[in-house]
This record gives sequence, C-alpha cells and structure tokens, in this order.
Amino acid sequence: MSTPNPTDLRIVSLLPSATEIVCRLGFEDQLVAISHECDFPSTITDLPRITSSKVSFSFDSLAIDKDVRRLLEHALAVYDIDTVALERLAPDVIVTQDLCDVCAVSLADVEAACAEVVPGARIANLHPTRWGEVLDDIRSTAVTLGAPMRGDAVCAELEAGRAAVRDRCPADHKPKVLTIEWLDPVMIGGTWMPELVADAGGEALVTVPGDHAPTLDRDALANLRPDVVLLKPCGFDLARSHAEDALIARQLDGLPWPALEQGRVYLADGNAFFNRPGPRLLESLEILAACVHPEVFGDLAERHASSFERLAL
Repeated sequence: MSTPNPTDLRIVSLLPSATEIVCRLGFEDQLVAISHECDFPSTITDLPRITSSKVSFSFDSLAIDKDVRRLLEHALAVYDIDTVALERLAPDVIVTQDLCDVCAVSLADVEAACAEVVPGARIANLHPTRWGEVLDDIRSTAVTLGAPMRGDAVCAELEAGRAAVRDRCPADHKPKVLTIEWLDPVMIGGTWMPELVADAGGEALVTVPGDHAPTLDRDALANLRPDVVLLKPCGFDLARSHAEDALIARQLDGLPWPALEQGRVYLADGNAFFNRPGPRLLESLEILAACVHPEVFGDLAERHASSFERLAL
C-alpha cells in the first residue's frame, strides 16, 4: 500500500478526542466533518457535523442514564450517522472508536455506513483504556495519516509533561482519591483515571487501571474513606454540572468522608477533560494534581482556574 500524502487527505472525525488528536497532529485543515459533540479546538466548530444523538442531555443525570440504558437494552444505536453527507464528503480516512457505544457511534455502524457509501475510506479505530493506549492511538492515527514522526513528537511532549507532574509529587503523602464520572447512579472513574490519580500523587479508590466505570450504591460509597473527591461528570461542563447542584448535595449528604469534613471535594469540567482520551489528558492530570496536592501545585491551580473548583457543601 502506498504512503498517503498528508496534504491530500479528507478526514472525518466521529468523536471529540479523535478530533483533538487529528488537530494536535497538524491535520486540522484536512478535516471535512466532525461529530455533533466536537468542540475543541474552537477553530473547527463551523465544520459540518455528521452525527446526532438520540439522547437529550437537557434531562437530569438519572433520566439520561435510563434513556441510554433503554436504547442499549433494545440493541438500538445511541447515535446516528448522516450517510448522505458522508457520501457527499467522500472522506479518505474516518477516525472512530469501539471502546464505548455510549460515547460515540459504534464501530459496527461506522463500518456499515462506509461499506454502503464510501467503501474506499480507511477507518482508524481507537480503543484506549489506559494512558499508554492513548499514546498508541495517537501514534497509530499519525501512521494512518502518513505522518508517523508527528505522532512520536506529540507523545514525547505528553510523556514529558506527565513526568514533570509526577516528579513534583510528595513521596511520603498519598491521599486517597475518589473520582466520580456520573452522578446518578454514581459511577466511579476507571480506565486511565487510576493512573492519573497515581501520577498526581494520590491513591485511587475502587478501580485499577483499565477498569470500566463501576456503579456504587449508597452503602458502598459510605464504606469508602476518600481524602479527596473529584466530580467530573462525563459530557458535562461546569455550568451543566451546576444544574445538578441539588442532586450532588443529596448524593454526598451524610457520607462519613474525610474529604467532606475537610472541604476537599472538587468539581471539574468533565466535558473538556478527564473523559476524552486524547492530548488534553495532560491538562486533566494537572487539574487533578492541583486538587490532590494544592500545597505543591498552586501554579497548576492558577493555570486551570476556569476548569475546576472546590465545592462548598
């Protein structure tokens, strides 16, 4: 197979993290369409949007969860692809994922759409569950786009930033950290989150690297003793999370947590950070470090002040 000419490619991205990877690799000008959720960098937001969701995020967290589960239980897709637009755009490469059918269009639906309207398009499929696999996806996407050295350079930058945070963490103090990625039911951060917690100088509770997000009931939550809690609801920015302030207060009320007693509960932008397995996982790590060790990472707290806050509960 001949090596693709990067400047001639027409690229479609079907999820936000893929769009961020494509842009970080220097292929923003080759993007011809994005998903309905893609919002970074801001310079891509006028591109055609080729997917849509069957779930309304205007509902509360419990209603959203029930709606998604209903669709999946009936083997229905959560997202649709505009195949008419896909055929018209005639992409050379489509970047998608098969990690989570709740997060983006399923791989099976992408493959079916391609076979129907753009059979010659190459599919770059991402499946990250850990930090290293995120880097692998960046490298493999760069190879697919014909620029492997760009992938190596981006990964080297991310690894250097990760090491810079890790090297500043106190060796003799590792607070117990609970990360929450959905509010009702309460789901605990898995996949790469335990690694980020360790890199931020903490000890992750409940999950280990690569785990899918487990759901915990009230009794299980009460048995935990986190020193630090980070709420970062998937797909919710700070304003959207604050729409659920009453729910957050109810879910946390009366839990015997040192984090609550000491005012160490934080809310972060879970749309831009933490839940997108792409280059901004480094910024996610910096935010987490500012929460876990504020006495050390005051500079990172200032840098990311608009993306997280300490909750007054």
